[in-house]
Amino acid sequence: MKRKKISLEDIAERSNLVSALHKAAKAKRHRDQVARFLHSAEESLNQIARAILEERMPYGHFRDFVIYDPKQRTIHAACFEDRVFHHAIMNHAAPVLEQAMLPTTYACRPGMGVHLAAKKVQSHIRRYDWYGKIDIAGYFPSIDHAILRTILLRRFKGAEFVRLLDRVITCYEHSSGKGLPIGSLTSQYFANYYLDGLDRLLDQDNSVRRHIRYMDDIVWWCDSKSQAMAVLERVQHFLNEQRQLQIKSGFQIQRSVQGISYCGYRILPGVVLMSLRRKRRYQQRRLHWERQYRLGLISADELQNAYAAVHSVAQGTDSAAWRRCNLKHHPPVLS
Repeated sequence: MKRKKISLEDIAERSNLVSALHKAAKAKRHRDQVARFLHSAEESLNQIARAILEERMPYGHFRDFVIYDPKQRTIHAACFEDRVFHHAIMNHAAPVLEQAMLPTTYACRPGMGVHLAAKKVQSHIRRYDWYGKIDIAGYFPSIDHAILRTILLRRFKGAEFVRLLDRVITCYEHSSGKGLPIGSLTSQYFANYYLDGLDRLLDQDNSVRRHIRYMDDIVWWCDSKSQAMAVLERVQHFLNEQRQLQIKSGFQIQRSVQGISYCGYRILPGVVLMSLRRKRRYQQRRLHWERQYRLGLISADELQNAYAAVHSVAQGTDSAAWRRCNLKHHPPVLS
């Protein structure tokens, strides 16, 4: 696959910035920072265009806050100007990365996602006897800047764009030369592509019957326990030596008939259940939007749209009985 040349003029081009603005502002127009930007959108976009061409972006200003989903995570939210900039970059870079990746990775990709990943996992546990499952310890904070740069340069060229990538990668550090900010669009794409080499390692392994990755959650299937263990050793060596990453303790080598917890689901050969984490998220989100409605902060139509989004958490699961029980104990504001 040939490397793609992207110029700063491509990124700063007017229609590209307008598209980036709409994407960055989606569902956020009520926020003060976004509203101020939109109030003078013409001049704001002109300023971003000039800053791109003068190689002054990203600004690298982050607002940090902590979420619990269910474990504690620190989110580093970029300023709105940088979010527009990130979308402007990925309008051009995302299709290149998308074309390069295998169809076995499901995060941050059009037409893929968590529901399809869960469906594929269930299909594979019905067919293959053993699986190995790992995830990465402190994945986003552990991504090595130099390795990421080398990987991205296999797909992109052009001195100006390379310098731009360097600025995006190095504007945040968790430790010296490592880390991507959780919450940035570029981080999602770059972190997903960082493990493309592992996808290819598994794809070329004759003892691996099938494999799936959702960001840093990786599972593979083999015909025997010994094969799954041998694959684990090869995966661990690749991650340690090629990506400077460590596998979390608590990796799994199990019979498929025992089922697997993956992407917030408990997946068995005959049924897909919501995990406790996903049930908690369902209830918390529903009650949050109902509080917003009671306070007059959203309309009835907006609450109905929020209900639809909340119900998507349960999509594809056998959870009707649990949801009926939940609604009985916490009756909805709108029926």
